Order: sequence, then C-alpha cells, then structure tokens
Amino acid sequence: HCPFFLSKEPFRTVPKNSQLLFLCIAILQLTIDSPVAPWTSIVPLVFVVSVTMIKQGYEDILRHRSDKEVNNRPVQVVRNGKRVEVLSKDIRVGDIVWSRSDEELPCDMVLLSSQNPDGECYVTTANLDGETNLKIFRSLPDTAILQDEESLMSLDAEIQCQQPITDLYKFVGRMNIRAPNSQAVLTRSLNAENLLLRGSKVKNTPYVYGVAVYTGEQSKMALNSKKKGQKFSCIEKSMNKYLVAMLMYLAVQTILATGLKYYFNNKANTERSWYFYPSAVQSKDYSGSAGKYFEDFLSFLVLFNYIIPISLYVTLEMQKFTGSTWLGLDIDLYDEVTDQRARANTSDLNEELGQVEYMFTDKTGTLTENEMTFRQCSVRGFKYIEDNRRGLMPSGNEQASKSDVKYFKLAMALCHTVHVSEDVADGRARSNSELRRDYQASSPDEKALVEAANRFGVILIGGTQEYQEILVDNAREKYTILNVLEFDPTRKCMSIILRTPEGKIWMICKGAESTIIHKSTSGPKDEVLQHVNDFAVEGLRTLCYGTRTFSEDEYENLRQLLQDASTALDAREEKLKRVYEQIENNLELIGATGVEDKLQDKVSETIEKLREAGIKIWVLTGDKQETAVNISHSCGHFQPSMRELMLVKQDDPNKCGENLARFAEQMRLDTQSISISYALVVDGPSLQFALDNHEDALRNLSLKCSAVLCCRMSPLQKALVVKLVKASPEKPSTMAIGDGANDVSMIQEAHLGLGIMGKEGRQAVRNSDYAFARFCFLEKLLLVHGHWYYNRIAITVQYFFYKNFAFITAQFYYACFSYFSQQTVFESFYLTIFNITCTALPILIFGIIEQDVKAEDLLANPRLYRRLNRNSTMSLPQCIYWVGLGIWHSLVFFFGFRFLVGEDSSVRPNMQVSGVWTFGTWVYTICVLVVNLKLCIETSYWNVITFVGMFISIFGFPALLSIYSGVLWADKLQISFFDTTTLYFVFFESFKSWSVWFNFLLLTVLAFLPDYIYKAAVLFSQQGPKAQRQWPPFILPHFLNSIFSTSSSQAEIPEELLSSQSSLSKRGVDVRTTLFAVYL
Repeated sequence: HCPFFLSKEPFRTVPKNSQLLFLCIAILQLTIDSPVAPWTSIVPLVFVVSVTMIKQGYEDILRHRSDKEVNNRPVQVVRNGKRVEVLSKDIRVGDIVWSRSDEELPCDMVLLSSQNPDGECYVTTANLDGETNLKIFRSLPDTAILQDEESLMSLDAEIQCQQPITDLYKFVGRMNIRAPNSQAVLTRSLNAENLLLRGSKVKNTPYVYGVAVYTGEQSKMALNSKKKGQKFSCIEKSMNKYLVAMLMYLAVQTILATGLKYYFNNKANTERSWYFYPSAVQSKDYSGSAGKYFEDFLSFLVLFNYIIPISLYVTLEMQKFTGSTWLGLDIDLYDEVTDQRARANTSDLNEELGQVEYMFTDKTGTLTENEMTFRQCSVRGFKYIEDNRRGLMPSGNEQASKSDVKYFKLAMALCHTVHVSEDVADGRARSNSELRRDYQASSPDEKALVEAANRFGVILIGGTQEYQEILVDNAREKYTILNVLEFDPTRKCMSIILRTPEGKIWMICKGAESTIIHKSTSGPKDEVLQHVNDFAVEGLRTLCYGTRTFSEDEYENLRQLLQDASTALDAREEKLKRVYEQIENNLELIGATGVEDKLQDKVSETIEKLREAGIKIWVLTGDKQETAVNISHSCGHFQPSMRELMLVKQDDPNKCGENLARFAEQMRLDTQSISISYALVVDGPSLQFALDNHEDALRNLSLKCSAVLCCRMSPLQKALVVKLVKASPEKPSTMAIGDGANDVSMIQEAHLGLGIMGKEGRQAVRNSDYAFARFCFLEKLLLVHGHWYYNRIAITVQYFFYKNFAFITAQFYYACFSYFSQQTVFESFYLTIFNITCTALPILIFGIIEQDVKAEDLLANPRLYRRLNRNSTMSLPQCIYWVGLGIWHSLVFFFGFRFLVGEDSSVRPNMQVSGVWTFGTWVYTICVLVVNLKLCIETSYWNVITFVGMFISIFGFPALLSIYSGVLWADKLQISFFDTTTLYFVFFESFKSWSVWFNFLLLTVLAFLPDYIYKAAVLFSQQGPKAQRQWPPFILPHFLNSIFSTSSSQAEIPEELLSSQSSLSKRGVDVRTTLFAVYL
C-alpha cells in the first residue's frame, strides 16, 4: 500500500454523494460574484474530507506497516542447489521455498515434499478461514522422495495451473514430470490438497519444500482481502431518494428566486432609486441578458445550496463504524465454549438488522450443534441399534449374518477422508487398550461413523494417501487406496476405490438415500428405505452405503478416464462429473446409518421470540424430508396448530401446478371461516418444477404460510428460494443464516447474511455480513441491536433534513424582503460552522449511544420490533413531518423576530444601527438553540457523554461567536482570510436588551408547541387515562439525576402501546412537559 495516501485520498473521497455538489459550489464561488465568501463551502468540504482522510489514512498507514513487515520477512529458497535467504517480496513464481514448522507461508505453493517419507504435512489455516483444526496436505508420490536440495534440483518438471481465483478450497493444475535419461513425461493431477496457501502455518512437521505458483497480490489470501460486492440498506436507499428530491427542491427554489427577481425588477424599476441599477440607467434595460440570468441563477444556487447536508455521510460512517465495533464488545453475544465473540464484517448494514421480515436458515450446525452421535443402522435390511454396554445389537429377533455385519462395519471404517493424528499413527504395535484414536475429519458425520466402527471392533489405525490400515479381531489389514471420489453437494455422495488384502478391487459409495438407492441395482432396497424413513422420523441424519467390485480390465479403463479428467485444465469439474457417473452405478445396497445431531440450546425459545417479532422463518436444508420435518416440530418451527401442506415427490410440472392451485384454494376457503396458520413442506425436485413452471403460484402460496420447510436442497436452490421472496411485490427485507460452504450462496443473495462460527469451516463466516457462535444470539442481535441501530440511523438522517430546512429556508424568506437581491441574511462565518460545529456533536453521539427503549423491554416484548418494519421511520409521511417541522421552525425564527422586533428595529434607542447582521445573528442563534433542543426531546438515553455533547454544542456557539466577533479583529491581528469586521461586536450588542432574551424564550416555546401538542395527543389517544409515562429527562430535576445515574432514563413502554404502529408514540410526551414549557 502506498504510504502517500494524502495525494490520492481527496480524489477518492470527494466525488461521491453530496460532497460532489459542495465541490462544484466551491469552484463556482471562485468564478462568479458570489453572495457569500467562497470559504463557506470550502471549509465544510475540507473538514468532511479531512475526517474521512484521517480515518482512512490511519488505516492505510497500518496496512503499509503490515505490508512492509510481511514483504521484508526473511524466507529461504533453493537456488543453484543451495538454500539462500531472500526477502518474501523477492520470491518469484517457480522458486522452491523451504519453510519450517510454525512459520507463516509466504506464498501459495505446491507441496513437493516434507520430512515425512510419505510427503504429508499438517497445516492450520486459521489466518485464512478461522479454522483451528489441523488439515493434512499431500505431495505427489513422485516428488515426496525428494528430501534435500540436491535431489530437488534434479527434478525436471513443469506445473500448469489455472489463473488465480478467490476460492480457498479449489485448485486445478497438473504437473508434467520428465523421467531422467528418458523422453517419457508423467502427468499428475494437482488439486487443493496439494496447494499450501499463503498465511497458513505448518504444524507437527519440521519442514516442507514447495514450489511457488501464486505470489503477492495473486495469492488467494490477497484476493480474498479485496472488497466484495456492496449491499445497501433500506435507509441508504431511501436517503438517496430523498437527497435527489432535495436537489430537485433546490433547483426549483433557485429557478423560482431567479424568476421572481426579474419579475419584481421589471415591475418596479421606475419606482426604485437609481443606485440600485447604475448601469441600467444608462442602457434603459432592466431585463438583463441570458448570461446575467444564468449568473443570477448560480448566485441563488450558492445561496440556497446549504440545504444539502454535507456532513450527513461522514456522520453516518462514524456512527456505523462505532456501532459495529461495539457489537463485538457485547458480552451477551460471547460464547465461552468456543471463545468466540460476535463480529461485523461490514458496518454498512447495521440498521438492516432492525428490518428483517423473512429469515432463511440452514438446519445442520445452525439450529443443531453439528455434534454427531451414531445411534442406529440398517444392515442388509435388518435394523441395529447401539447399546452402551453390548455394542451393535439387532433391534428385533432377526438379524443379518456375521459376515454381512462385518462387511458393513468395514464400509464404515474405510469410506471416508478421516485422518488419524500423527502422534498415534506411527506404526507402532499397540494393545487394544491403547487404541483410542484421535480422528480429524472435515465432516462431523464421517468422524462419528469412524468412531462408531472403532467401538464396534473395526479400528482405523492410520494410513497415508496410498493406503489405510485397520485392526479387525486383533489382526491388521492394509487396504491400498486407488482413487478417492470426493463428496460434492450435487452428487450428494462420495466414493473410495480400494484394493483389498486379497487383491480385489472394491468400491464403497456413501451418500444420501435418494442418490445411493437410485444408483443401486441390487440389495434390500425396500427394507433399507423403510429403515431410513424410520430414522428420519426420529430426527436422525441418514446415509446409505453401496458397494461395487471391478475386474482389472474394467478398472483400468475407468482409471484412464479418471486420469484424463483429473488432469484437464479446462472444464475439469464437468469432465470429472461424467466419469463419476460411469463409476458410481450398478451398486449393491448394503445398508444405512442414523446419526443424531442435537438441537442447540434455546433454539425453540429464539424461534418463538422471532416469530412474535413478526419474522417469518424458512428452514432450508439438504436433509431428508422426514428428518427435516421432525426437527422443525422439535425446535418449534412447526407448531401443532399449523396445517401442513406437502409439495413433495412431484414428477410432473402440470401436477405440480395443480397441487399449488389446490393448496391456494384450500387456504382461501379456510381463512374465510376461521383463522388458520399453514406450514409448507417442499423438497428439492418439486421446488425445481415449481420454480421453472409456476414461480408466481409458488411465491403467492409460500408467502401466505407461517412457516416453510425446504428439504433436499442444493446450494443453488437455497439462493433461488431467497431470490424468489426478494422478487415479491412487497420487496420484503430478507436475512439468511448458515454455517457451511453450502450456505454461502443464500448468504450472499439475501439482504443480510449471517454466519455461524460452527464446525464446518469458516466459508459462511467469511462471506457473511455478521457472524457469531450460537443461534440463540439472534434474539438480542435483532430485537435489541437491530432496533437500536435502525432507530439511531433513521432519526439521524431525518434530523439532518430537518435542521438544514430549519436553518437555510430563512435565506429564501429574506430574499422576498430584499427584492431577491441575493443578499444573505447570515454572515459567511455562520454558514460555515452550522453543520460542522454548532450541530455536529450531539447528533453524532445520539447515533452511537441512543437507546430509545431498554434492552430488557425489547427482549420481553418482541412485538416492539414490528413497529419499525418496512422502513417506517424513513417513510414518506415521516419525511414530510420532519421537513414540515423544519419549515415551521424556520417560519417561527424569521417572522417571529420580524414581528416582535419590528421593521424599525434597525435604529436602536441609542441611535446606533443594527442592520441585517444583527437580525441574522438573532435568527441563527435561536435556530442553533432550537434544533439542539429538538434532539434533546428525541433523546431517551441520557448519560454524561450525551449531556457534555449537548452542553458543548449549545454553549460552545456563543463562546465561539464572542471570540470571533470580539477578539479576531482583522484590522488589529492582520487576518485577511476572514472578513471579521462585518460581525465586529455584533454578538455583544445583539443581546444587550432583556426583550431579546424574552423573545428567545417565547419563540422557543412557540416553535415546539405544535410538536408537543401532537405528541401529547398521540400519547393520550393510545394510552388512556391509566397509562403512566416517566418524567422526561430534559426536565431539570430528572435531567440532572439521569446525568449522574448509572442507569438509563429510557421510557417504560406500557402494554397498551405494544400494538401501536406509530414510530412517534414510543417517545410520547407527558402534558406536564408542555405546561412546564408554557410556564417558562
């Protein structure tokens, strides 16, 4: 990263949003006869850009230091047959890199060899994906024997691989090895298990050799550090629309003022004194040229442009950044078991947490613990259960033969990608009492099955990439690994091809029953399928096993096809898929397993709270229908009162459409008589038929259901379901939550993506917007933080619109009394400091710490969450209310002083002249006072920080103005940048009279009177006579007490208010407040 960010940052920061307008205005003021000083636009612009530059510059400096440290780290590479030390930035593609244990790898490199003779090494990728478990990476057998620099230099090989991609778990390449003293070339396939990634660390292996393939910015770590596509919150979308409307308002106001100027000038030019138009007296033409029209238009544009809130974006950015940081500090979102805190991967969507209407959740690892325990199995059509004392026992009187049971146990112990930790896999003979293995698996299912086989007497001792060794009846058996067909969610199965100790070629295939039974041509299909359904009804996860044997010739043909596909650089996945289809067929079905996955704590309570908050929950899972339905009932997703609609096993588009129509008609008839809630169950194939042919019917039906369960789903289908709901006419806000790689697509598709820090890697966490460890944390994240974040940001945006209208509209009023002469009523200094000094700090603090309702009340009354749905605080009526309030206050400020002081007030009793700057000072001062007091009314949570911020803002302005108008004398201090003589002692002279102070008090009460009356009327109309409200915190006794109290002064929410949809009623005002203000 370039350390000289100052040269780039202004150009990267300014051209966005309202800042671009102020940049143009600043340039404009330097080129025309501006009615106000150019620095009125330049100083706020420089301030806003400087704040952003400081923040991003600080981050850039930290990145530069980090890069410098990484780039200058010493690394050892092999050159000319010797290890030499170079800086990591000097590593070139093709260099052979030597790295020792616990060192961070400096580049992405293909593993050539390690100290282990089999070429394996253990690596932790915690820096990349957060996974702390050790993973095994392997070198090719051809290079594993190269253990020193001399032998490595004799290697004559070429690596061909794909272009750099971001996916940490995919790598496509091949190595062409030329045999010594021969022209023969051996082609070997390279995949993800051969690639060591930059940022990972070698563990339990003294050293490794690897050849660099991706370095610097092309490494996967660097590619994943780049920003992904940005999501926009509902508030940001509304805000941008309102800003466009304000720009249109500004344009209309400017055109109107320009037109009125020439209308009045032409109408009254003969009645006005000659000195108004000295040049026109000579030409007798008061209409002006087109150039003059345009110049006047630009002058009015300069005069009125302050209605656009320049500091809005930087304020929101600071509020969101601080809010996302505080999220990780919430102790209630900390999981002690995993030592994981909640974290925000983005701060742009904080307020979206308060707008969720539909939640799409994965089941395994999200609703459940993802800790698998073997419970039952089916062997050759006979059901078996595990007994804690007697092991695997038949559940009935009949049972399979001992050879069939042993055969099934062998399949469980051999068909997997589980590794035995190195400290026990050293080949040393052990007694049975020593054989307690530490298995490491990428899937909890596989680990549970291998551990179950261990308990049943078929013990996986260890192995390499070439063989697996097991212990059966105290006898060791070695099975040679010929091929491993890795699991993928499309095939829904994985296979391993082995050579048995007897020399037979045996394939074991394991996967979903829909896949294995479909591929099987023999075996007890009906019995196994019945047992699988029984397991699913009990809530168990099911897998089926099938086997196949190959002759030597048959296997050789398939091996060659597999070799060609696995070494292809183009379309490797498609070619492998076709070969897998040829291999994984004609299976013999041998049985199935049932594994238990317990629900997480407080899942049912959390789902109930979210449902009460108005959030509809959809469960999207790859599990079997019966398993998924059982879990939905046990976790409270499906309730006993719900009628279940089953759209499953559809094999015809027309029949699927008929069922959808029948369900819709049934729902229509039922809802006419009584209120009934529905639950919809859809499986993957039926969903595809419905999406392809009846998308609107499916959407209309599912949106009317209280709960939806989609089972046997592929990752792509999960994203399509989210997209289906997003595309509905209501445009609801959606949230997706999951823990695995198969959930990434729906997490990215939803408006808000949440990741669970589970046991299936960190891909979901890395691709999410927010991440945490437990599903039950959703309750506080949405109901409390979501509510607070949305309320803070929404009020902040509306408040900016309000205060700018209250401030700058006086310019237009004054233009009406000055024949639209473009004379400003506010001195340039006032225009400069309004947004960046006088009103900046309180609203910044408000957007960071405001809590309109206590956390306890929000958790106890989830229905409060509904009141902010559909972006209600940013709705058009709410925007009109705030803008209208700003215009009302501007009318009170301007015409109040004009009426109370009178038109002859320019001549004071002592014959001194007050003039426009005195009048402008009065209007400006009451504006600063009232807009800050308005924020006091909106504030419910008072503490020392809130009070100090408000105190500085209200009383800092008079102090600043007294210095500016009384100390900084341009003629004495020779300060030529500020023309301070225009305000020389104006501030002190303006407030000498007690009548001015009374006017301030009277106009303040008048400004707030409609606001108080409206809120009091709303409160009384919804509460009734029995409702009570806490004494508002801005009343002096309670106010002072709240400042020094450790508890907040938030309003208690009466039960009568919980059904209210008004966003204002929660801050209802006691009528005593209004009476107290009138009394003052």
